Amino acid sequence: MLLPFTLDQFLVVFAAYNRTVWPAQLVAYLLGLGIVLALLRPTRWTHRIVGAALGLMWVWTGVAYHAMFFAPINKAANAFAALFVAQGLLFAHAALVRSDLSFFRGHGPRGWLGWALIAYSAIIYPLIGVAGHGYPAMPMFGITPCPVTLFSFGLLLLAQSPVPRRLLVIPFVWALVGGSAAFLLAVPQDWLLIASGLLVVPWLWRRTSTPFRVTSA
Repeated sequence: MLLPFTLDQFLVVFAAYNRTVWPAQLVAYLLGLGIVLALLRPTRWTHRIVGAALGLMWVWTGVAYHAMFFAPINKAANAFAALFVAQGLLFAHAALVRSDLSFFRGHGPRGWLGWALIAYSAIIYPLIGVAGHGYPAMPMFGITPCPVTLFSFGLLLLAQSPVPRRLLVIPFVWALVGGSAAFLLAVPQDWLLIASGLLVVPWLWRRTSTPFRVTSA
């Protein structure tokens, strides 16, 4: 076994986490809905709303999931917690301070893939989870690492080019770490994680997409 914990321990952590943090799951979906509405009706505040909400998801996941619940069965979780908090602060800083992260509705292959990953992380992902290990022993949208990363990849595909490269490193690292663990732990909803990281990050890293402007409604 390559992991320092068993599948049963992993599922027990999710069950305890989901029971303890309720109704954070509902709040995460409300944040996700707010992000989608902001993208569909873009204004000069859209990038701030999306960046701040996305940053909150990463910080919450780092502190509440990794540090408080995952660390007792995996010593590496404290390092993961630090990375997730750092990524959340990077998103917030890019959107609220530097203003070098902004978003549009998306079109063409990049936009379609972005919306597909958003829909997958929020709708299809939990449906696969319910059909598998079932709630509460399953990762949930917006408050656990893998769906947060998939959701972030979708949003970054809807970001204006060039996407700051500093925002891509930690999600890529987690795509490899979390995606690899998903195969060992039989979590099929996470199997898309590696593929999405290997596709999205190099695509955005090259900065070859045409820039777009967000227009006020």
